[in-house]
Amino acid sequence: MNKIGVIFDLDGVIVDTAKYHFLAWKKLADDLGFEFTEEHNELLKGVSRVRSLEILLDIGKVTVSEERKQEFLVSKNEDYLSYITKMEADEILPGASELLDALDEAGIKYVLGSASKNAPLILKQIGLYDRFAGIVDGNSVSKAKPDPEVFLIGANKLGLEPSQCVVFEDAIAGIEAAKNANMVAVGIGDEKTLSEADYNFNNLTEVPGNFFTELTTLN
Repeated sequence: MNKIGVIFDLDGVIVDTAKYHFLAWKKLADDLGFEFTEEHNELLKGVSRVRSLEILLDIGKVTVSEERKQEFLVSKNEDYLSYITKMEADEILPGASELLDALDEAGIKYVLGSASKNAPLILKQIGLYDRFAGIVDGNSVSKAKPDPEVFLIGANKLGLEPSQCVVFEDAIAGIEAAKNANMVAVGIGDEKTLSEADYNFNNLTEVPGNFFTELTTLN
């Protein structure tokens, strides 16, 4: 692996927008008359917006028409957007900017691989949009993680083979997607939860300075 590239998931790795998703989903649940807790919100981690709505409706035992579902998806996203359009650089998670600096210094290219259709907006809000060599978001893919599509497109943007790519992920589905793509998977978060990852760190501040140098020496 003499030459490598890096693919970052967005939420939970570069920023934490889960709190805003929670507030938007909770408002919908409140409007529908049932409780939606932070524990429930964990079930939506790394899941598409459509599937998230299905899970939420199951929690509330609510049955609605497809037309109403589309209305809910629109209203939820509008509520979510009202939060993320106020985001600033101080919401970049610890260690993220420093890691990007280290990659730039080492001449290692990196792209974003996120399920979020709002990923470009978020990166612009926090001032990181122009630093990525490419962005693969929810508008670019037809299959959700753990399908490897998002990361395979990312490898193509990097001009590398999948086996040359290192993925930073905080969700089980994302780690599975990276492994399905034959990439090195780095889990950010609880090691027990992300046990399938090749490497584990609680957050990006724990990534050692020689991490990428060590990877490039591996066969």
